[in-house]
Amino acid sequence: MKELIAQNRELIRLALEEDIGAGDVTTDALIAPERTATAIISAKESLVIAGLSVVKEVFTTLDPAASFDTTFQDGDRVENEDDIVAVRGTLRALLTGERTALNFLQRLSGISTNTRKYVERVAETGVRLTDTRKTTPGWRSLEKYAVTVGGAHNHRFGLYDAILIKDNHIAACGGISEAVAKVQSDKDPSLQIEVEVSDLGQVNDALESGADIIMLDNMNLADIHRAVAFVKGRALIEVSGGVTLDRLAEIADTGVDIISIGALTHSARAVDISMRLAGVNTIV
Repeated sequence: MKELIAQNRELIRLALEEDIGAGDVTTDALIAPERTATAIISAKESLVIAGLSVVKEVFTTLDPAASFDTTFQDGDRVENEDDIVAVRGTLRALLTGERTALNFLQRLSGISTNTRKYVERVAETGVRLTDTRKTTPGWRSLEKYAVTVGGAHNHRFGLYDAILIKDNHIAACGGISEAVAKVQSDKDPSLQIEVEVSDLGQVNDALESGADIIMLDNMNLADIHRAVAFVKGRALIEVSGGVTLDRLAEIADTGVDIISIGALTHSARAVDISMRLAGVNTIV
């Protein structure tokens, strides 16, 4: 978690800078700098919490002496009206940081909550659910972290840590076998080769070329069954594209190994979380 915060400290700083600009003119006009308070962050619906350390980083950036009290940790189920965390610090820091902290917490908890729904739908199947690179620019490590909090797994993190030969690569190289051969000639031996295919003929081409993972892109259920029967465990099979919560169980029942779902991140709704002041004091 410390590493995740370190990776995103600049993002958090920029988010605060974007909101505060030259200064919080309302809070600075109304609130004396010596006043302190406790703020309670509460759930307004049932959710899976993610991003508590980010909230802490927001407030300690504004008030290094701010303190936090919570009985929850990321991944816990929080029910409507539950108090998630109490933050004590200068009143200016609490009021100025409120929206930025909630923006992070609502977005990340929305992803973890959304992901948990998918994970629970296939809990007994053994299929591996993963995210994709369909993330908010600049937020990838946080959003992929929220996916793991929800119980799913990360696919490749970026273009640098896995080989995935997609349709445009295949078109540019003249075919699957040509693309795989070029990759095999100079690839890092620790990296598996994954090939995206759109029909059963390409499944055969990918298998014969030596692909480690075959991604079935937007295939119908009947063809997914046929692909699984044809491959017979000689490569891992991933399904991607058109995966909805309603279709998830029937896809998992085909016997595929991996299901990647862009909707875990790009279609997650921010959950409803709010902050209220519980006590306002003046430092003597």
